[in-house]
Amino acid sequence: MNLTRMIIDCDPGLDDALALLLAHADPSVVIEAVTTVGGNVALADTTRNALELREYLGFTDVPVAAGAAGPLEGEVRNAAEVHGSGGLGSVVLPAAALPLDERDAVTLIIDLLRSNPGEIDLVAIGPLTNIALALRAEPRVAQWAKSFVIMGGSYTRGNTTPAAEFNIYADPAAAAEVFAADWQVVMVGLDLTLQARVTGAIKDRMLELGTLGSELVVPLSTFWADPLDPDWGGQAVHDVCAIAYVTHPELFRSTPARVDVETQGVFTAGMTVTNFRSPNPNAIVPTELDVDGFWDMVLAHYSAAAQAH
Repeated sequence: MNLTRMIIDCDPGLDDALALLLAHADPSVVIEAVTTVGGNVALADTTRNALELREYLGFTDVPVAAGAAGPLEGEVRNAAEVHGSGGLGSVVLPAAALPLDERDAVTLIIDLLRSNPGEIDLVAIGPLTNIALALRAEPRVAQWAKSFVIMGGSYTRGNTTPAAEFNIYADPAAAAEVFAADWQVVMVGLDLTLQARVTGAIKDRMLELGTLGSELVVPLSTFWADPLDPDWGGQAVHDVCAIAYVTHPELFRSTPARVDVETQGVFTAGMTVTNFRSPNPNAIVPTELDVDGFWDMVLAHYSAAAQAH
């Protein structure tokens, strides 16, 4: 079996927790580190959630390091109205006993990539502050990462403002620096992730997972519903799609594009301006998901984790 080594930079978060579960449950994935950033909720909460998930799910040998509490510039924003005040909706996990890594997130990311050039996939599923700070401290991070995949952005419309998706909107300056770096960004954005919704049929399959399903997966997957959408089709598992892209790219149809981040617009700050016709692409943008194949893969790994839990 070819192993995929992965650093996951995250802000747990409902779908971050589900993404961590997928990475842990997939036997082809080795989680090298989990780093946290302020985003969906405050850094103290995202870090507590990462520590508790590490022990609840059982990847206890993986270092967890805390990173940036807020953006490079501007005000701190969160999405507690979506994820709940603590970040995991109605889920309450046992308190963690194992400590944080002594290094901060940026140092841990740099250390791991420097020691393993070309071998570790870097996956960022929160605001991109830690990644921008890592690039500032050591630009060779862009060459050392085997690949760089984000959940963030959109090539049509946003979810936090009409123009901007939350992870980019939370730190547009960091996102602009990250997209301008010397690497190819895989932008798994809203247009793709909204295809991965937890419908009633998917919820029923999740409930077959037993205790893991009823205590963790279903509550995380169904906590939020859009009160302004009369045709609500279910909560999307945005961050899970970024993990799936690394391990199962065949489930995605993707297109090269030039992506630049708007940092100055009064109404468009955080917009990922995506040009599919650019002669100078800096990104790969997944646009179409094999929905049935995606859920079959995810739920098969969740089922294996449930049996081992």
